[in-house]
Amino acid sequence: MINSCPGANTFKQPEPQDIRCPFCNYDLEIWTDEIKVKCPNCQKMVSRKQAPSCLDWCRYAKECAGDTVYKNYLENKRLPLKNVA
Repeated sequence: MINSCPGANTFKQPEPQDIRCPFCNYDLEIWTDEIKVKCPNCQKMVSRKQAPSCLDWCRYAKECAGDTVYKNYLENKRLPLKNVA
């Protein structure tokens, strides 16, 4: 097993981030391993911009992050991004 790199920590140990709903301007909390969240104020789905990650290019990404984390990352990347915050 490979020691994990700092780039994978945001997926393996997610942290909350604040974004603003583009529909109603409500302050939302989204975790670093999520790409979409439902706004509790207007009930619409809000997507956040996802920056490129080492999981996109590193040949050890799946082993480093783990199967579940890696699979979730790839599934989130495939989600259509509309109304991105």
